[in-house]
Amino acid sequence: MDFQTAVRTCLQKYVTFSGRASRPEYWWFVLFIILGQIILGIADNVLFHTGNVSHGPGYWGYRSEGGPLGGLFALATLLPAIAAGARRLHDTGRSGWWLLLAFLPLIGGLVLLYFFVQPSDPGSNGFGQNPRRGKRTEPAPEPWATSGSIPKVPRED
Repeated sequence: MDFQTAVRTCLQKYVTFSGRASRPEYWWFVLFIILGQIILGIADNVLFHTGNVSHGPGYWGYRSEGGPLGGLFALATLLPAIAAGARRLHDTGRSGWWLLLAFLPLIGGLVLLYFFVQPSDPGSNGFGQNPRRGKRTEPAPEPWATSGSIPKVPRED
């Protein structure tokens, strides 16, 4: 799954908490959210002067006070991000309720990160079919290793 397909899929399944989301789908959408926040944070700073730079001898710092564009983007992507996270957990055989671990400082986020990077359950699980079932996940066999490519030699008994 490529970047555009993943973002389109996650936005089309805006509040769909059922089903499964493959690793590429989830992580491309997370990248989309991060890039969107960076770009809109810069736009907020340019248009609305929401950030300030402080400096001293050997020190530079930047602090953003947030802005309307970044805030609207965060609100618009909040539910799709939660839904994609729940579907990603479903893909590993876990309930979407595991997302509540995010409320535990540090440990919850690390446990969720571990869950999100786990490989998909092969085949179907209690949440549906594997979203990548049509894709080849293992390397193709060598041409000489297929059963039809080795000539059969007649045996004399």
